[in-house]
Amino acid sequence: MTNVAWTVRDTPVGPLLLAGTDAGLALVCFRAEEATVQRALESVQRRLACVPVADAELLAPVTAQLDAYFEGTLREFSLDLDWSLITGFARRVLRELATTVPYGTVVAYQDLAERVGEPGAARAVGSAMGANPLPVVVPCHRVIESDGGIGGFGGGLEIKRSLLALEGVLPAPLF
Repeated sequence: MTNVAWTVRDTPVGPLLLAGTDAGLALVCFRAEEATVQRALESVQRRLACVPVADAELLAPVTAQLDAYFEGTLREFSLDLDWSLITGFARRVLRELATTVPYGTVVAYQDLAERVGEPGAARAVGSAMGANPLPVVVPCHRVIESDGGIGGFGGGLEIKRSLLALEGVLPAPLF
């Protein structure tokens, strides 16, 4: 049985649900209102065979780094990550993204597909971004369309724009 601690943290892009195991951060979930938190924790409980426990203190290193990121003073997370909520191709793509696309840069879906040796898999890369259990920390907001379009984002395009603006890739949203 895996131990899972969770907390909700207010951020400039709204409340984030954070969940971590003994291995590291396992889940970051946008729009962490009560119903969203309940559904996400039920899913974690099923998938990891555990009972998540609210424990902000255990997640203090995660919240400290997220706070520094949103304040603009942290450009690279140094957190242990638990990849157990993602498998296969999506895990390969997300690990590549996490290690090769630094703060303030972007990569196209197609380029990321080529980097993992699957040049015809740009759409599958998009699906992997949508399945990312660790957004912000594993920066799927940095993946854009080959023509420079912003692409999609599981947290919503306004959050993607805000994160890219924070990193200096886009101008700050007007509203």
